[in-house]
Amino acid sequence: MVGGARAVARCDELGAAPYSDARGMLFRAYLTPGFAATQRALAGWMQEAGMATRIDEACNLIGRYEGSRPDVPALILGSHIDSVRDAGRYDGPLGVMLAIEVVAALHAAGRRMPFPIEVYAFGDEEGSRFPVAMLTSRAVAGSLDPAMLETEDRTGLSLDEALAPFELSTLRFAEARHPGALGYLEAHIEQGPTLEAAGLPVGIVSGIAAQLRYSVAVTGIAGHAGTTSMGLRRDALAAAAEMVLAVEDVARRDASDLVATVGKLDVAPGAGNVIPGQVTFTLDIRAGDQARRDAAAEAILDRIHAIADIRHVDFDIQRTNDLAAAPCDGRLSGLLEASVAALGIAPFSLVSGAGHDAMILAALCPTAMLFIRCRGGVSHNPAEHVAPEDAEIALQVMLGFLDRLGARYAA
Repeated sequence: MVGGARAVARCDELGAAPYSDARGMLFRAYLTPGFAATQRALAGWMQEAGMATRIDEACNLIGRYEGSRPDVPALILGSHIDSVRDAGRYDGPLGVMLAIEVVAALHAAGRRMPFPIEVYAFGDEEGSRFPVAMLTSRAVAGSLDPAMLETEDRTGLSLDEALAPFELSTLRFAEARHPGALGYLEAHIEQGPTLEAAGLPVGIVSGIAAQLRYSVAVTGIAGHAGTTSMGLRRDALAAAAEMVLAVEDVARRDASDLVATVGKLDVAPGAGNVIPGQVTFTLDIRAGDQARRDAAAEAILDRIHAIADIRHVDFDIQRTNDLAAAPCDGRLSGLLEASVAALGIAPFSLVSGAGHDAMILAALCPTAMLFIRCRGGVSHNPAEHVAPEDAEIALQVMLGFLDRLGARYAA
């Protein structure tokens, strides 16, 4: 088995122990035993495909396939290998597997492109362990804020302590910065239903939506559920519930591609007979247009402030992520369109509402993304599914992309 079918099969193989850190489901967080096992498996597959492998200072796995011209920078292919909790098997890893298959096809044919190809398996895109998403691609792009390294996971383990078993340190994390690349191409499942609705196996991403993420803490007064009258309560959960509905209301009223989500809520003290005294929740706001995103964020924060005043609770809001909209490079996207058309498929462009490492790599080099149809548009869910036939089409598009890009650098 080779090509797209093998890429899908390898994603399936990595969907269970020892490549997952949770029993009965896929959860692969950055710098965990499951993560380390996955890197070892990927390194073996990269080497079989003809690549030399290494781990950089941010614990990204990199496979390099040399080019025929030493004066041309590398083309980067790849995606991420970490996952959310109870994840699907293809979000991230499929892009890495297809990149390996691209190089394997070249190696089997004895071919070298004019430029080197570097396959990156980024370590942390989801932010599932440490509260900073896309940490490792930021290091590669040179856009890392050193303050991001002063972070801890839920158990209180620092990033530096988590790096230690890998013989790495935050002191050298920024040294993962890439010296400069020709471009970056990321293949990824769509994570939405648009391609399926259009009856198309692949689509070309025109850009990635701008994102804002916040952590909101609401503080009231905990009290006995049976002895504190309703009029005297300062219930943090009731206030937070009203805030969550306000988030939804602002996003609905915008009636655009704007979306706003509260995905996590923690209640303390968490007893059935105690009025909640503190609630923390996450807030995620996205839109294709950055100005629209920012206007919605301002409106939501104003509503939170007003609700807190009415309900006599305190609140604190910390911005944890701010990602600008990232349009994909028109020239590279044009090569993808030509490659799709050459297969007899109508080129189709769409905006990505989800964030990807490509939006970070845009600070380093021109970027392009190829979306692959996923059944039902389901993602971040064990029901995530990609047809091997669609993965094979994506592989052929990527090889066509390389041929067209290589022609521009042929001696």
